[in-house]
Amino acid sequence: MPPAIVALLVTSLSVTVVMIVASGFGWRILRCWNINSGSEGQLTLERRTYLISTLLCYVVVAELLSLWLFVHTAESLSDQFVGAMCATGVLNVNRFGFPTLLLKIAIFFLGAAWLILNRVDNQADDYPLIRVKYGLLLIIAPLVWAEAIVQLCFFLGLNPNIITSCCGTLFSADAQGVGGELSGFKPMPMLLLFYGVAVMTLTSGWWFVRHRRGGVLFAVISLLAFAIAIAAIISFLSLYVYESPHHHCPFCLLKSGYDYVGYGLYLPLFIATAFGLGVGTITPFARIASLREVIRGDAQRFAVLALAGFSVFYAFASYLILRSPLILIEWH
Repeated sequence: MPPAIVALLVTSLSVTVVMIVASGFGWRILRCWNINSGSEGQLTLERRTYLISTLLCYVVVAELLSLWLFVHTAESLSDQFVGAMCATGVLNVNRFGFPTLLLKIAIFFLGAAWLILNRVDNQADDYPLIRVKYGLLLIIAPLVWAEAIVQLCFFLGLNPNIITSCCGTLFSADAQGVGGELSGFKPMPMLLLFYGVAVMTLTSGWWFVRHRRGGVLFAVISLLAFAIAIAAIISFLSLYVYESPHHHCPFCLLKSGYDYVGYGLYLPLFIATAFGLGVGTITPFARIASLREVIRGDAQRFAVLALAGFSVFYAFASYLILRSPLILIEWH
């Protein structure tokens, strides 16, 4: 078994064990936490919350890194399966590949939101968000456990004798499913939607930085921008990179043959979306007296970082379009 798979399985097992322990503690927090109490039980909870929070920070970071490692591992295994040209074929070897990827993406964003909540809460003496962040933990925990099981099923089901489907089969206008639907979008409407959402995203972020209002709106638009960006990469942006009107794969962009341009797209997009989501996560609590100044400063910084990430993504996407000799749209 490749070392990367072993690392993913060991990480998943470790994270699952920690999340079981943390979930039990989180349930006690929701039921028993009372910052105004001087009881022995309350003091025990306060002491243990430092340890649990530290462990959870490492867990969330491990989950974030496992997303990258999972995609990298799937890509590296592509030459071991007949029909696989990239990570798409490997993920399609059995029915657990793409669900594992989607769960990891969901945990990435929820985990980033938890880290931001934890950072803000730890800066206040009365921990006003402790129930909120441990409530979020109890939402993340089942996803982590599900991801561990689905990922294990995926790796155990990898059979090199299976002939899998290549990315050209899954991401084409004639294919069934989401990949086929996205590949079949017309370039012009998708291009207009892509840049229209880009203007909305950057404008809403700039409005929040300038006026300190609209944090939740910026978070919602950031998530919309993420979804439209992925759809745009599949429908038309990848075509400019491959210089082919029929190659829509979002994973081949990560290959050395295409100068690893996928990393230049995905990294700033994921980071920007996470920070944008973080702005909307903490701004509703800005009315709490002990958090007012903390959130005022952190939300401002996170919004600036989100804007920087989105700006890099849209600038790089535009560069890929302009440098390509492929002409998808005739301008008259």
